[in-house]
Amino acid sequence: MTYDRLVCANCAAPVSEGRCPVCRANRERLQQEGPFAGLNPTALIALLAVLIAAVALLAAHQTA
Repeated sequence: MTYDRLVCANCAAPVSEGRCPVCRANRERLQQEGPFAGLNPTALIALLAVLIAAVALLAAHQTA
């Protein structure tokens, strides 16, 4: 999940605004996790399946 959609339980403001120390700490933590941290497991599995299919098509095209 991206932090621009999160609402802080401490100050009830969007976490992306960083109004309180809790918001700022969570915003920093979410920024450090990387680009794939926000994806749910189903999206990761779908991405992996697409990647495997692309490699299989490329291999089939190379042998033909």
